Amino acid sequence: MFVTRLISGIVLMVAAIFLLVFGGAWLAAAVGILSLIGVYELLRVLEMDRHPLAVPAYLFTAAYYILLYLGLSRWSLGVIVLNLAVMLIIYVVQYPKFAIEKVTGAFFACIYVSVMLSSAYLTRCLAGGRWLVWLIIIGAWGSDTCAYLTGMLFGKRHFSELSPKKTVEGCVGGVIGAGLIGFIYACFFPYHDMFVISPLLVFPAVAMVSSVISQFGDLAASAVKRNYEVKDYGDLIPGHGGVLDRFDSVIFVAPFVYYLLVLTSYIHL
Repeated sequence: MFVTRLISGIVLMVAAIFLLVFGGAWLAAAVGILSLIGVYELLRVLEMDRHPLAVPAYLFTAAYYILLYLGLSRWSLGVIVLNLAVMLIIYVVQYPKFAIEKVTGAFFACIYVSVMLSSAYLTRCLAGGRWLVWLIIIGAWGSDTCAYLTGMLFGKRHFSELSPKKTVEGCVGGVIGAGLIGFIYACFFPYHDMFVISPLLVFPAVAMVSSVISQFGDLAASAVKRNYEVKDYGDLIPGHGGVLDRFDSVIFVAPFVYYLLVLTSYIHL
């Protein structure tokens, strides 16, 4: 299992490097496909993968990413509203075949997976995005690695019943480790003048906030699985489970990184 997980992790990292470096249509397509798979995995856990509401959820995800790639993000809110309207129309037409909770579940899948994960693509589209997008990886996977190593070496106090292996020491180590990686990364960042606040302050702060968000994002995904008594969201990635099992922290981190970077480009201390 360890070897399988290691090989899968290496393949994922190589793919991530390629996609994040080249960006453009490659990244838009990859994130869009991951979102479609993630929506399917979540709907399957919610026992809705063959539900009538699954169709607008998939169509929304495809339309949403096409708009983003074409630079028409100003229409994204309209597509989100239209998606909800279509789901409510289906609910009314088929009433009383299913309860309103099904609508909220399908709409939640669209927002939680498709909209939140799209921030990874939007971050790459920012000026200097080829560099900035790596803060998402630092805040999610870098933090996770630091938390794991710290917890393994110093972990004593249990953090949450949702994850028996998480410790308070590991969580703190993840935050501090992400901050240090963010600072080191800022030292090599070539576009310091694009930020009002120095990247030497911005990057560690963004990384540390992202680490906290990442850990709660991981626990939130685990909570959903606990509620529905499933071990993994899927088995697409050998040794890691499904897309949501591997990218749960990225889904949470990406929007925060995007908006924190945008804010710190304009706000003076």
